[in-house]
Amino acid sequence: MAIRLPPLPSWSAAGIATFVGFGGTIPLVIQALTNVGATVEQAGSGVTVLCLGIALAGAALSFRYRIPVVLAWSTPGAALLAASTTHLSWAAATAVFAAAGIMVIVVGVTPLFGRLIARLPAAVASAMLAGVLLPFCLNLFRLSATHPVLIGGLLVVFLAARRKVPLYSLILVLGTAIAWTGLRGELHAPPPGAIFGTLLPEMPRADISTLISLSLPLFLVTLVSQNLPGLVVLRSAGYEPPAGPLIATTGLATLLAAPFGAHGVNLAAITASLCTSQDAHPDAGRRWLVAVIYAGLYLALALFAPALVRMFVSLPPAVIAAVTGLALIAPLISALETSLSTPDERNAAIVTFLATGSGVVFLGLGSAFWGLVAGGVALTVKRLLPRSAS
Repeated sequence: MAIRLPPLPSWSAAGIATFVGFGGTIPLVIQALTNVGATVEQAGSGVTVLCLGIALAGAALSFRYRIPVVLAWSTPGAALLAASTTHLSWAAATAVFAAAGIMVIVVGVTPLFGRLIARLPAAVASAMLAGVLLPFCLNLFRLSATHPVLIGGLLVVFLAARRKVPLYSLILVLGTAIAWTGLRGELHAPPPGAIFGTLLPEMPRADISTLISLSLPLFLVTLVSQNLPGLVVLRSAGYEPPAGPLIATTGLATLLAAPFGAHGVNLAAITASLCTSQDAHPDAGRRWLVAVIYAGLYLALALFAPALVRMFVSLPPAVIAAVTGLALIAPLISALETSLSTPDERNAAIVTFLATGSGVVFLGLGSAFWGLVAGGVALTVKRLLPRSAS
């Protein structure tokens, strides 16, 4: 019996999805991990285990259910961690990651709990995400005061690419930023260290205030902004994904990988749309092979994760901040659109957005938590005091 290899479009779709998913957001992930206490070596371990989790869990799910299950790391979760002003030890950070993974598992295996989480209005969850993303996008324009040519040039590249080749916009921005850094002689050799993937375990050490402040928001933004859209992508491609097992498996992957620095493994949305389309494979019944190819490419990335991390860390901070700000504009637009799409929930959404975006820290709890509290209060007021008839 002859072995049928996937057609060339399947390989190209998986390659583009990997290139976009990894290259477009790796600076943000590194910034997030280092912001919550990781050294360069520990960040390398985190990226390594994230790639392994994406590869192994994604390939296993695709093979088990014969549907293209494409996984990714949590980009909104990385933005949340990068924006955190809570000073953490790396052990406390890995406890935050593990706790968020446990919550995802509970949602996956407990239908009732999943339905309760589903009752959180999408407007409020999206408003919290928008508030998390806002400071990064604002910082992009603050940098223009000291780096006008860099920011102006990257902004033009981004806007032009979004008009003509939106799929490659972040890759073009990243390439332009690296080229600009090299032309100015600011592209230095990465610091010495491991080339091949290494795993550095850290025993999680729970801290109640940080668990409340970060684990719950990390869980919510990952669930609402990644896992649920990922299920929608699969359904829109004509599949009937088993939501509970898929979500529970991503939570298990996060939990197992958390001690090595993984902040969140979840279903992909944008990159999944590339691997689930008819262009990726004409036979829907064999399209799961595209996800397996994608998993194999992430396995290859895991081999060289430490070297890739050191390369990005060696870039000037302004370049990293500019690329990060531009990368988060599209998610910010999407989050704002969703948060304001339901007129009756706009008051709750706007107070959630403002409280989260303020960066306030109170009682040791960060602004994402207080944003959810503000939104919950607004929703309660709305239900207790119905609108008067005019």
